[in-house]
Amino acid sequence: MFFSQAGARPRMWEASPSEHKKWVEVFKTCDEENKGYLSREDFKVAVVMLFGYKPSKIEADAVMSSVDLNTSGILLKEFLDIVRKKKEAQLYWNEIRHIFTAFDRHYRGYLTLEDFKKAFKQVAPKLSERIILEVFRHVSVFPGGTVIKNLPANAGDTDSSPGLGRSHMPRSN
Repeated sequence: MFFSQAGARPRMWEASPSEHKKWVEVFKTCDEENKGYLSREDFKVAVVMLFGYKPSKIEADAVMSSVDLNTSGILLKEFLDIVRKKKEAQLYWNEIRHIFTAFDRHYRGYLTLEDFKKAFKQVAPKLSERIILEVFRHVSVFPGGTVIKNLPANAGDTDSSPGLGRSHMPRSN
């Protein structure tokens, strides 16, 4: 996704000159006919080149719906803004995953309330238990009262649920 699903916007991030240059080169490479813009298909190829995956129909639709009808595609300035936002979101989620992994000391893929309490005692020892409980409850609630960070793809299966009083974030390989 282009934007954070947690409700918080990732911090503003600026590309290095070499990264910016790479993005411009990808734009030019994907704009084979030198139209000055990327069509829907051109955009998909550019995302594959930069991020290693083909955007879904929903993602491509969202990007193309913001395109000026007079240009027929994504201009370089718009493309650079889209890529910067995508990179910000990617860095933001990597940071969240890193923090979660640090809290998940037993490598279970989920956090119990006790894990949460231990982690907060280390990073914020004066924080009240009431606030820690509120944070734990605020993460996200799955039907049945299970606290989950990100729903796994098979969240409807009973085996995929981490159980009551646990926070879950699927591991990446």
